[in-house]
Formats: sequence, structure tokens, C-alpha cells
Amino acid sequence: MLGRKRVNEALALMGEMFPNAHGELEWETPFQLLVAVILSAQTTDKAVNKITPGLWARYPEIEDLASANLDDVEMCLRTIGLYKNKAKNIIKTARAVLMNFDGQVPKTHKELESLPGVGRKTANVVLAEVYGIPSIAVDTHVSRVSKRLKKIPKRDWIISHHRMIFFGRYHCLAKNPKCQTCPLQSYCKYYKETTKK
Repeated sequence: MLGRKRVNEALALMGEMFPNAHGELEWETPFQLLVAVILSAQTTDKAVNKITPGLWARYPEIEDLASANLDDVEMCLRTIGLYKNKAKNIIKTARAVLMNFDGQVPKTHKELESLPGVGRKTANVVLAEVYGIPSIAVDTHVSRVSKRLKKIPKRDWIISHHRMIFFGRYHCLAKNPKCQTCPLQSYCKYYKETTKK
């Protein structure tokens, strides 16, 4: 496990590699982000970004989605995985946000996780992106990279989350990581173990 100083150095190097790391889901309102993150489960941000403009055009307000016909919403989502379940969840979530939170996306883990289709990862994305609350949403990229680094200071969670996603998505790939050109070789347990072979 890396000590705090080495983790900070590794995060700084990731920052140099990806100075503009950011969430890649496209959204304009907190509710749009909430729905986009629900839709992103087990699919790519790119796939979600292809369907959400049509979804927002058809259902521009929370009230529109809350009263939507399930079959119609499913048609909007049919190109992404688990679209039937996701359609049910986003309609129910729209209703719950209206009824239980006066149309405002809630600001706590407990409240967010009370919404259909919202787990810890989704709640963390919303809290970090909308409210600036330090959170790390653990997806496959973050999981892989963070296991190689360990201790990350809480004040750096939001930017580190984005940097680890970019680093894992575009450099430290699951199947063919770019180890030979990686500036983090001296920090990486995986690199050290694979070069011993």
C-alpha cells in the first residue's frame, strides 16, 4: 500500500495526464444528471448521451416524466441495457422526487438511495457533481485504479474520482493497460507484479 505522500504524487501525475478530467454524462439540471446516472448502470456514458437528448425533448420537466407512459419511455431507452427496468425506475424516481422532495434532487445519501434505481454509486455521483460534497463513485475504472493506490484524502475525492475514471478508461485499461508508457510505474503494485514474471 502506498503512503499518503506517494498517493498524492500519483494523483498529481494523473492530474498532469488528464488536467480536464470531468464527468462525461451530459446534463443541464440536477434531475437530468440523476436520471442519466441511473441509465448509465452497466452501459457507457456515450450510449446514455445518445439517448438523453430525445428523452429530455419528450419529457422536459420532472412532472412530464412522472406522468409518462411506461411503453413510451421504454422506446426512448431501448438502445441501452436493462432499459425496461431503467424505464420503470426513472418514472418512479420522478414521482418520488416530486412527492417526497418537492421536486428537488435530495442532498443526502439516505434520501437519494430511497429513490428507485439509486444506489451508493449513483448517490455519490449526484452529491459530488451537483452539490460538491466529497464522494467517490466506484465504477470499474475507479475500483481498479484505487486498489493500486489506496489512501486518497477526502478533500481530493471529487477530482480524484474523475482523474481515476479518465486514467482507467483511457490509459490503465483492464485488458491492455499501457504500462510501458505509464508515468505511474513506480507507484503501481500491478506493474511491479507483472514485470517480475
